[in-house]
Amino acid sequence: MTEAPTFATFGCRLNAYETEAMKDLAAQAGVDDAIVVNTCAVTAEAVRQARQSIRRMARENPGKRIVVTGCAAQTEPETFAKMEEVSVVLGNLEKMQPQAWQRLAQTPDFVGPTEKVQVNDIMSATETAGHLIDGFGTRARAYVQVQNGCDHRCTFCIIPYGRGNSRSVPAGVVVEQIQRLVARGYNEVVLTGVDITSWGADLPGEPRFGDLVRRILTLVPDLPRLRISSIDSVEADPALIEAIATEPRLMPHLHLSLQAGDNMILKRMKRRHSREDAIAFAADMRAARPDVVFGADIIAGFPTETEEMFQNSLRLVEDCGLTWLHVFPFSPRKGTPAARMPQLEKAVIKERAARLRAIGEQQVTTHLAAQAGQIHRILIESPDMGRTEAFTETHFADPQPVGTIVTAKIIGHDGKRLTAA
Repeated sequence: MTEAPTFATFGCRLNAYETEAMKDLAAQAGVDDAIVVNTCAVTAEAVRQARQSIRRMARENPGKRIVVTGCAAQTEPETFAKMEEVSVVLGNLEKMQPQAWQRLAQTPDFVGPTEKVQVNDIMSATETAGHLIDGFGTRARAYVQVQNGCDHRCTFCIIPYGRGNSRSVPAGVVVEQIQRLVARGYNEVVLTGVDITSWGADLPGEPRFGDLVRRILTLVPDLPRLRISSIDSVEADPALIEAIATEPRLMPHLHLSLQAGDNMILKRMKRRHSREDAIAFAADMRAARPDVVFGADIIAGFPTETEEMFQNSLRLVEDCGLTWLHVFPFSPRKGTPAARMPQLEKAVIKERAARLRAIGEQQVTTHLAAQAGQIHRILIESPDMGRTEAFTETHFADPQPVGTIVTAKIIGHDGKRLTAA
């Protein structure tokens, strides 16, 4: 008796979204008895973890074929092709193509006409389809891909070489999918992509991301909550800023791609904003939407970073009022300019990342304490857990109906999440 493929996903929400699309493609093609590993390339550690997991899954599932795909498969296919545990390496373009899965189904042993490495030039991609999946994660929240790829070339980042140039899903396709998800009972939709604030530049008329957000809110009036994933604040257009300020259905949680708080390091990263830009954006957004809560990506130990430069990143946390920190210890990626810059000692990078995380924990504690006594509308993800409008995890002692939005009073916290009555 054959079994449906099993999937392992590493990395970002877009990868998780694409895994759900691949499940549908594999099922439609009739692929079975396989393990599909959707990899991440953002750091060398992410690639190492993927290889380690492949070896473990091969030991635990002798005889099962392993298909490796995702960003690491795209950027360094030879790394995985050399692994005897791996049967096929699929690129990021190929993994979304029905014919690729049909070929795998027609070649049970993944030999013969099926080449082990099926990875084409990602830069040749000129469009991104809106894959119509029914959502994933919980029955409460669905993710919708609106964009893929990136036109920027930050000196530390390998992702454009794994995802290609920026491509947008047309607004009509996005709206149609969200309407379908709302009809299925989802109360929150998250817009996701690699560089979502670049949405629209490749579409007729060059609409902006704020135009898409406003169109969704207008044409899907029954959608209770719309959330946007990581944004580049320097690309925030006037329509997006207005929507954040005036649309209560647009959630007051912004995750900012900041990366550093020192202007020289930002310049060496080839970022397009300054420290002052980031602080001003956060201040403007907080003035327009007082309940806004910020998250941010920050890299610790970028090449040439001095202690004084790092202190500027530490101070940025307070200067911008950041709550949720996603800290990346710098990891050189082969082929990027930053990998050729003078590197810091690994011990220094690790220590700086720890200091950043410690400040992040303090910020979370401060945020949680400030919620005591407040009334929040909470989207229930599991019987005892939900998230506030600002994406703060909230615990309930009594079971709640999954997928609903409940109004509750915050009575305390345990240092990591809120407690609601």
